[in-house]
Amino acid sequence: MKVNPYIFREYDIRGVADIDLNEEVVKNIGRAFGTILKRKGGKKITIGYDVRLSSERIKENVKEGVLETGIDVIEIGIVPTPLLYFSVFKLETDGGIQITGSHNPKEYNGMKLMVFKETLYGEGIQKLKEIIENEDFEKGKGKEKLYEKIIDDYIEDVNKKVKINKRFKFAVDPGNGTCGPVIEKLWKSYKIEFKGINMEPDGNFPSHLPDPTVKEYLDDLFKIMEEDKFDGGIGFDGDGDRIGIIDDKKRVIFGDKILAILSKKILKDYPGSKIIFDVKTSKGVVEYIKKLGGKPIIWKTGHSLVKAKLKEENAPIAGEMSGHIFFNDRYYGYDDAIYASIRIFELMEEENKKLSELHDEIPFYYSTPEIRVPCPDEKKFEVVEKIKERLKEKYEVIDIDGARIEFEDGFGLVRASNTQPVLVLRFEGKTEEKLGNIKEIILKELRKFPEVDLSNF
Repeated sequence: MKVNPYIFREYDIRGVADIDLNEEVVKNIGRAFGTILKRKGGKKITIGYDVRLSSERIKENVKEGVLETGIDVIEIGIVPTPLLYFSVFKLETDGGIQITGSHNPKEYNGMKLMVFKETLYGEGIQKLKEIIENEDFEKGKGKEKLYEKIIDDYIEDVNKKVKINKRFKFAVDPGNGTCGPVIEKLWKSYKIEFKGINMEPDGNFPSHLPDPTVKEYLDDLFKIMEEDKFDGGIGFDGDGDRIGIIDDKKRVIFGDKILAILSKKILKDYPGSKIIFDVKTSKGVVEYIKKLGGKPIIWKTGHSLVKAKLKEENAPIAGEMSGHIFFNDRYYGYDDAIYASIRIFELMEEENKKLSELHDEIPFYYSTPEIRVPCPDEKKFEVVEKIKERLKEKYEVIDIDGARIEFEDGFGLVRASNTQPVLVLRFEGKTEEKLGNIKEIILKELRKFPEVDLSNF
């Protein structure tokens, strides 16, 4: 069977719901996933889904496919992605499927897949595609059941792992994604005082797309924080695996600096530990981790790739600029923004410091957020390769994931997104002037490619 090859991304499945993920395609993804699991000795999985308008239909289609291979299914309802991961540990299943479009526009959807306790990514996802194309499916008749207590189980588990006595006051915006009901219960269990906006799950995302790394989507949080005195503000993405934070001085703390802040306690508890971060991370974070006695390890961007590296290095924590924070310390080795919020509260209490004070400890560089420029899927990797080769002649280039061009007092990054038809750019400099110079060096090269849309520059 022919399928759109571009839906099989590096670390998940993603496409336009009604076109790329129609009933037949999704059912066959379920069959292929069940086939992979069965051939590895698996017998049952959990399935969860987000609030997107297409998610329930996709969940039914994929479940049907899985059941037809003889794999049993435990459905856990509408949950954030970290709770799907948690369910695999709690319910002792052999894997899981989360139906989610994460932070993408509402017409998109996708799936994050676990085989046993490992994320299916890279070659594993390509194997899934191959099984579908060859129609090489196992057959059987699985059983299904509903489990409705996973949110309560999760809260009980987090409460056992982290104790907080101090009463904090935070603004929160889950962006009408899946996190609202979980945040409400979990934060109340810690007696956190909070004012929430866009708490109600709504797949139309009436206020803004649930992506806390986009500054304009944090506007609702900033407005709440103008109304009263808060210890900070926290935004979550649509499926709860990415976090964005505003400190008490109303400054955005990007994902790499959230990792740095959380590393402070980690490196007290486990001196000399490895701290893993992606290629977009600030030089200031690298300097801070070294100052705390940690061993910084730069790695490829992508939640599945960072998760695998965390396990390979047996590191206690890892993070990405995009707001994915992964915990091995007192946790299960995956990314969970909800749990990250609790660990932030714990650190603030232990250090007896404001968020702004913790933020200010990290060396400052002038930087851009992630800049996404349109570039067709079939061209984006080729463009990055050519940029890499040209710039290697003059500069040090870290090429584990795209091209990170290192300067003495800054860096420039060009990499192909694994989830969208865009190039991801990021620039950083010790001064505003240096930032501008680095940016111009990279943009000058990108302008040589007409397929790259730089109309916003």
